[in-house]
Formats: sequence, structure tokens, C-alpha cells
Amino acid sequence: MTAFFSFCYNSFMNEIVEKAPAKINLGLDVVARREDGFHELAMVMVNVDLSDYITVTARKDNQIVLECLAGKIPLNGKNHVYKAVQALRQHAKIQFGVSIKIEKNIPVSAGMAGGSSDAAATLRALNQLWKLDYSLEKLAEIGLEVGSDVPYCIYGGTAYVSGRGEQVEGITPAPKRWLVIVKPHLGVSTGTIFKEVDIATVRHVNVAGIRQAIEDGNYEEMLTHMGNSLEDITIARRPEIQKIKTCLRKAGADIALMSGSGPSVFALCKSEKVANRVLNSAKGFCKEVYKVRML
Repeated sequence: MTAFFSFCYNSFMNEIVEKAPAKINLGLDVVARREDGFHELAMVMVNVDLSDYITVTARKDNQIVLECLAGKIPLNGKNHVYKAVQALRQHAKIQFGVSIKIEKNIPVSAGMAGGSSDAAATLRALNQLWKLDYSLEKLAEIGLEVGSDVPYCIYGGTAYVSGRGEQVEGITPAPKRWLVIVKPHLGVSTGTIFKEVDIATVRHVNVAGIRQAIEDGNYEEMLTHMGNSLEDITIARRPEIQKIKTCLRKAGADIALMSGSGPSVFALCKSEKVANRVLNSAKGFCKEVYKVRML
């Protein structure tokens, strides 16, 4: 070990633990198709109190080593966390190694940005571990190289998100309601869903109306504008999602909506009592059910 690396390693010995909360989309509108092949989006996103945890520890070598007890999680270059480390090392022009433990609580492939939030938490943690002093804006810029949801996950909170996901504007916090989230036992490919978007026929969502209702503190008005342009496409492939939505509404939810490209569905409830009723109903037909609150 060189004297320089020994000094740096000793400087970075501390372990950093970073929280990686899930997100839901109160509104998602596919505005247009961009020349770069991505879609122009308008979204209102919020975090919920269902979180993964990322623990990063410096290594004496230059290896990136991932550890996760959850199944179906790649522990190589296909993982967003791995990609985040590579991207940050390239920007910082360093080759320090790191061991990263991923504690998974967010459902996998659920439309809740679990992988993106893990990547964002990794960037925030390494920014501390390696004493880079990068701004959140800089980390979001790097995060965009990993995935479109990563910039929002860097900032978190209630935000208006546009572009392909790189433009994140914090807004007034959304009303803190109870939510019941249902993750059906099926998978959805985000890339496949977006390929099926036809801008001429896609159902648009009044995201500006959602934002205004939140800023006015008008929960009922917010409900009237909430929607997801991708819902019809995903439901055509996975009709079980519509059945879940119907069951949640019948159990008393104020609204039931798919998050992201799916397949998870969340239900907003006016009280914890109603949320408990919706939760018990959902447990009758699905194993992965969560009662959470907006952060």
C-alpha cells in the first residue's frame, strides 16, 4: 500500500449509513418524446416512510463489493448502487474501494424507485466518506447517469420533477396522509412500458393542477387531478392492477393509483382507521402490503 493510499484509507475509515426512502407519484404525465429517445415528463413525487438502508465502508483495495441478503438483487455492474460508485469515482478521479451493504425493505421492481433511491443514498454516503464536499446539485447531475429517478432521490421530499427526471423543484409538502401500498407478485419492465407510449393517444394528467392543490393545502382538489399516464398501458399488460385498484377503493381509500410504471398500487386514506381497514382488505389477496405515511 502506498503512503498516499494509506493516508487516504485511514482518513476514510469511518462507516456511513444512509437512508434510502421509497417514492410514489401523485401525478405522472408523459408530455412528449424527446430527440434523445427519452420522454419529457411532468411529475409530482413524494417520499414515504418505507426505506432501504445503505452502509458504506472504505476498503484497502480498489474493489467495489456489494452485499445484500435479499434475493433477485444483482451484486455486480447491473446494480444501480454499483453504477453510482463507478460514476462518482470517474467524476472525482479516484479509485478508492468500498464495501456496501444494502438492506432491502422496498419491494423490487415495484415502480417505487428502490434501486434509484439506493443509488442516491450511495452517492450521498460516499460524498461524506470520501470527503468530496459535492453539492446535492452535483450529486444529482452524476446520478442522472445512473437513472432518471436518481436526481429526485438525491433531494427527496415533495417535488415537481420534469425533463427526463433531471429537473427537480422542491414544493410545499403534500398533505401527510396514510397510505397502503400493494405490490402484486408480478414484474413490469419500465423500458417496455415507455416503448408503448403513443403521445397522440396517451391519457394526460394535470400535474400543474396537482401542484397547485398541494400549494393551496387543498387535499380534495389534489385528488381530482391525480393520475398516471402509464397506467392504461401497464394495466393492458397486467389487468390484475385494475382489480387491486378497485378493491382498495371499495375498502374505503380516497384514491388508488399506480406508482411509476407499476406494478405497485398505492391507496391514500383520510385516517389511520381507514388505512387499517384498507390494509386488512389488501392482505386478503396480496402478500406484499405496506401501511406507511408520506415523509
